Amino acid sequence: MAFLSSLDISGSALTAERYRMDVILQNISNANTAATPGEDPYRRKQVIFQERPLTFRDNLTAAQRNLTKSGGVRITEIVESDRDFKPVYDPTNPSANEDGYVMYPNVDLTEERVDLMAASNAYIANMTALSVIKATSMKALEIGK
Repeated sequence: MAFLSSLDISGSALTAERYRMDVILQNISNANTAATPGEDPYRRKQVIFQERPLTFRDNLTAAQRNLTKSGGVRITEIVESDRDFKPVYDPTNPSANEDGYVMYPNVDLTEERVDLMAASNAYIANMTALSVIKATSMKALEIGK
């Protein structure tokens, strides 16, 4: 049944976007955390998505076994940003280095908010697609009445 594949694709996208939002919120919550002496501050994290490939061979094998196989998206890795940390001059802070600078995470709150809005919009779009699939399936079931 093809509509089950559509549910799987939308479901995988919902899961991936929800995880992306969790990572973004983690970045935001650690944006103002100063580094402790002798350690690096928090590094911004980003989620890397990858298409779950659906090859002809996968389709053929699934069809021979009466299975449904679908594509979608998956999270392949979480990468840390290699941007420089933000130095803030505060010689009274116990975390300050010998020059009086405290290192803060390389998280840009504006960038995080934009990423959060994009992830939220993608989540809403996938919820809408899921609703359309559900409505279409319900109408298909009513045909037989």
